[in-house]
Amino acid sequence: MSKKVNKIFFSLLLFFNFNTFVFSEKIILSSCTNKEDDFIKNEYILDLDKSLMTRNFIYDNKTYKKYRVTDLSVRKKNSIERFIYKEENLILTDKIGYPQFYTQIIFEKNNSNIKIKTVINNEEAISNISNCKKIEFFEKES
Repeated sequence: MSKKVNKIFFSLLLFFNFNTFVFSEKIILSSCTNKEDDFIKNEYILDLDKSLMTRNFIYDNKTYKKYRVTDLSVRKKNSIERFIYKEENLILTDKIGYPQFYTQIIFEKNNSNIKIKTVINNEEAISNISNCKKIEFFEKES
């Protein structure tokens, strides 16, 4: 009986004294410019722990009016979420429009340029869509 009690005590001691460390990483790309549109705010938040990209943006008046003319559902202040995954040094969003035609946003970990990959019938094209002036890395240990 005493060996069993010692095992239980030792197991409980390990359970309560065992510290687990969880590292979560976020990358925030802000003050992002775009070739075609102007924004008051345009930022991308990459939460690698949750595998989630959040894009927050606010159109300037001119860009808002341009899109509002053809689409009444357009709002001036917007937020978009997409699942992301890592592939070597790249971070990619889920494919939108798969299988014959799809797009993905591509981020490189230490690069301020954001690219879009477009695939139509297995023909691939990659182009820059945005350049961000500020990149911040956050690592949280708990």
